[in-house]
Amino acid sequence: MKVQHIIGADLSKESIDLFFHRLQTHLKIENSSTGFRHMLKWLRDQKAHPSQIMIVMEHTGLYSYQIEVFLHEHNISFTKVSALAIKRSLGLVRGKNDKIDAQRIARYGFEKRDVLVATSKPIRVIERLKMLHSTRDRLVRHRASLICAIRQYECIVKSSDLIIKSHFDLVKNFDKQIDKIEAEISTLITKDQTVNQNFQLLKTIKAVGKVTATAAIIKTGNFMQFTTARKFACYCGIAPFEHSSGKSIRGRTRISHLADKEMKTLLHQSAKCAIQYDKELKTFYERRIAMGKSKKSTINVVRNKILYRMFAVIKRQTPFIENHLQTA
Repeated sequence: MKVQHIIGADLSKESIDLFFHRLQTHLKIENSSTGFRHMLKWLRDQKAHPSQIMIVMEHTGLYSYQIEVFLHEHNISFTKVSALAIKRSLGLVRGKNDKIDAQRIARYGFEKRDVLVATSKPIRVIERLKMLHSTRDRLVRHRASLICAIRQYECIVKSSDLIIKSHFDLVKNFDKQIDKIEAEISTLITKDQTVNQNFQLLKTIKAVGKVTATAAIIKTGNFMQFTTARKFACYCGIAPFEHSSGKSIRGRTRISHLADKEMKTLLHQSAKCAIQYDKELKTFYERRIAMGKSKKSTINVVRNKILYRMFAVIKRQTPFIENHLQTA
């Protein structure tokens, strides 16, 4: 059935504000199973059939996890949009509270109802990998911060000092926890045949390691959420876009700063590795620099080449084969 009812949802850790656009009604519930059941009763009272509803919410990380599971179980469609997209669509506004925010989200959803795409039910292994991967990333960043602190303290105290020792003990503990998380990630990937197949294919690409391959699988939903490499390049913020207007503006093509910064960084690290150890990409990089092209733009081209290789091996379901002699 066609979506007829748009409901805006403003989420927080403890509560959710819902606004029914057509009826201009509002409901505040707990962000819990009790609150979700209350929401279902409210929807029945509004005479809104679940198959005709689209709930629009912002990306709020784990705050939306419980309600997403509940909505999938009850076959109620929902979509998540960026807060920036909603903010820019509103124009000049004054004041805000949870009810008003839910109303504004509902209005955005109503205006964009023809292009909204319902969020598909996530693959359980991908969801688990996502949480493990983000936890690993957080621990790695904390570990790096501790190592930086050790280097600073070493300038003013002895290595036998309690401050240095306590930092080293924490680093060792972080190492153990990171190893445990990486072991569970490897186990999860190995157990799922489809995920493991794609993971092994990605690793055949030179400069694509375990972390980059895992992140690519997570962020693409095992390469099911993005149909083309170009779309994923846009998501990562490495796709170049034209910048011109009439005769007066003739700027260089540029990339957008709206991006998944983590994936962009991982692709950047892969590109830097590739121009050292991948013969084909190293030759390409050196030739382009010799032509006077900037290093920054050339690195971005290499990032795109790696990303396109990733999509190619997944689409063909065959390992990457280095072809330097024919392309040189």
